[in-house]
Amino acid sequence: MELLKCINIDKSYDDKKILKNINLTIPRGKIIGILGKNGSGKTTLIKLMNDLLTPTNGEILVNGKKVGVESKKVISYLPERSYLNKNLTVLETIKYFEDFYENFDTKKANKLLKDLKLDINQKISKMSKGMQEKVALVLVMSRKAELYILDEPLGGVDPATRDYILDTILTNFDKDASVIITTHIIQDVERILDEVIFINEGKIILTSDSDELRNKEKGSIDEIFRRMFKC
Repeated sequence: MELLKCINIDKSYDDKKILKNINLTIPRGKIIGILGKNGSGKTTLIKLMNDLLTPTNGEILVNGKKVGVESKKVISYLPERSYLNKNLTVLETIKYFEDFYENFDTKKANKLLKDLKLDINQKISKMSKGMQEKVALVLVMSRKAELYILDEPLGGVDPATRDYILDTILTNFDKDASVIITTHIIQDVERILDEVIFINEGKIILTSDSDELRNKEKGSIDEIFRRMFKC
């Protein structure tokens, strides 16, 4: 059974249609990039997958069941904007996650935080934006989830840290789990992507294995994206 399936998904706000007849399947054991320009519908689609929005038409299934309470137990979600309580320290935040999520691995979280040289006793409010993004990603990747959904996980971090984060994503999920990443930084991310989905004006215009697409189009994913979405 596929891990996640979107069936004939439409999403409208008032009279504006944001997503149009989205059909896609997320298998197990893959890292998949959902790529598109600003305003293409990526974040709306991600929010629907996490049951934060309700589709106008269609349905989303996780492990064959409609999204809801059960799907949230197996999906670990990193939103584009920080969700951390800035009044807490990193350690207090870890304890909160430990209490809230049965599948949270505190040992893994502490190792990742140490690797990133983050002070667990520091208040979130005293951290830079980039440091806060690192903490948020560590918390998400420290859950033993079936599906990790990361919305722009690299936006506020330096290139050297991006490499560590990408390697963290690559090595810190189970072989039967999958990762969905939305990003604008395609050049850095594409080395870990097994599959790519291009979305434009609310429609999926391409779904492909990454290597097959590179061979067919004779270029990198970044180059292909730039050609397809050239202004």
